[in-house]
Amino acid sequence: MTRELFSVETDARLTTVDVTDRIAAAVPADLESGTATGFVEHTTAGLIVQENESRLRGDLESFLRELVPDEGHAHDQLDGNADSHLRAALLGPDVTIPVEDGKLALGTWQSVLLVECDGPRTRTVSVTTVGE
Repeated sequence: MTRELFSVETDARLTTVDVTDRIAAAVPADLESGTATGFVEHTTAGLIVQENESRLRGDLESFLRELVPDEGHAHDQLDGNADSHLRAALLGPDVTIPVEDGKLALGTWQSVLLVECDGPRTRTVSVTTVGE
């Protein structure tokens, strides 16, 4: 088992960042078969597997805004970011991807996206790989 960390800078309150290459780079060269798990170490961001297409990424952001209103939540009395926590809860903090022949076994249109829900921020993502 190996574990590597990397940072991601985001530039907007709700945005997506393609981190596929960063996760792939964390897969050890000698890992022929196994899994790679990416985990964002924050409660107001998530990781998803989705197509990295600009219009779809915009649709995803709009969808999250429609599902979770920006205001009107009890936690807002504390620090004004309940919407970010709720959106991240819908997405989840992690993805697990098979590794085959030393590479992420993603489908043709699949990418790993970090979804920032409370930016701009610096986020930490850990990648844990396990071989079979």
